[in-house]
Amino acid sequence: MPDERRVITVPATDHIWDAAQREGIILPAICHQGRCLTCAGKLCGSGEFDSIDAVGYYEQDHDAGFILLCTARPRSNLRIRTHMQTAMRAHRLKCGLPAPYS
Repeated sequence: MPDERRVITVPATDHIWDAAQREGIILPAICHQGRCLTCAGKLCGSGEFDSIDAVGYYEQDHDAGFILLCTARPRSNLRIRTHMQTAMRAHRLKCGLPAPYS
């Protein structure tokens, strides 16, 4: 999170955003489909996750370390900086990819 660190356990069958909400962590989101980028985060270090549920997630996003929390499921321990929608939109524009609400 921007101003604090939180640790949560996310079952492999759950989306990260949903698990955070159950823990009382309020994260931004609009579509819950992996399309709008509002829930964007960025990995701090390495880690594996599954983004198959995202409507619009690209290899370039993964390569740059971005993750859409509303549709991502963890496959390893992850450290994520939340509230990265502006950075992800800038990344998308630079790559010529869709960047809603830019």
